[in-house]
Amino acid sequence: MKLDIKIPIGLLFTVFGIILSLYGLFTGSDGKFYAKSLGYNINLGIGLFMLVFGIFMLILARKSLKEIK
Repeated sequence: MKLDIKIPIGLLFTVFGIILSLYGLFTGSDGKFYAKSLGYNINLGIGLFMLVFGIFMLILARKSLKEIK
């Protein structure tokens, strides 16, 4: 059995992406909170990026598992 690092990385980024995206959604209306980031909701943006990257890694891992079998 080969060691495939894509599965744990994909899970980690997917879970953290979901948490950070939800946090960004719930705190998006607080203007004082995002004053240091020039009013941009950094949590939502980075959370969505992490979520997409995590799902992409899981898709790659699933594809490589199918090729092995």
